[in-house]
Amino acid sequence: MRVVLAITGASGAIYGFRLLEKLHEAKIDVKVIVSKTGLQILEEETGFSDKDLSKFGRVYRDYDLRAPMASGSYIFDAMVVVPCSMKTLGCIANGISSSLVTRAADVALKEGRKLILVIRETPLNIVHIKNMLKVAEAGAVVMPACPGFYHKPNTIEGLVDHLVGKILDQLGIKHSLYRRWEDFSKT
Repeated sequence: MRVVLAITGASGAIYGFRLLEKLHEAKIDVKVIVSKTGLQILEEETGFSDKDLSKFGRVYRDYDLRAPMASGSYIFDAMVVVPCSMKTLGCIANGISSSLVTRAADVALKEGRKLILVIRETPLNIVHIKNMLKVAEAGAVVMPACPGFYHKPNTIEGLVDHLVGKILDQLGIKHSLYRRWEDFSKT
């Protein structure tokens, strides 16, 4: 399986980094795209840098429209944008492919590949909601960064792992990042 992972300029970059770790552990071929603001927020919120991302493989810059995933002839199974800023969502929803992230997302949609957008904003205005509807109608999965609490997380990592587990579920990748609801009903 090959996954394109994009980290854009919204709070919650830890979700993208943790997903990268888990995909790497699962031996998934991951290509990373990071926007300028995404990298800044990753550094501010987590202390992780470009070097930390590079430990998992090649990292592409958002301005590199010559990167392989900018073409429909480059085969990948899924793309996850986590976190997905409202700017990125708006561009994807309206077919504006002016960056590598938005072009790769456009490729995913036009080629019928899985596209997961982990949006990170609150509250939402009507423009955000309409853009979410547009991408959902085009075939994307809209996944707000809303961790659950039924698994009784004790740490921030527990909250992060819940959402990352939900993303892995969408990708069909087995994990044990949190207790599933069915596990609670058995006790």
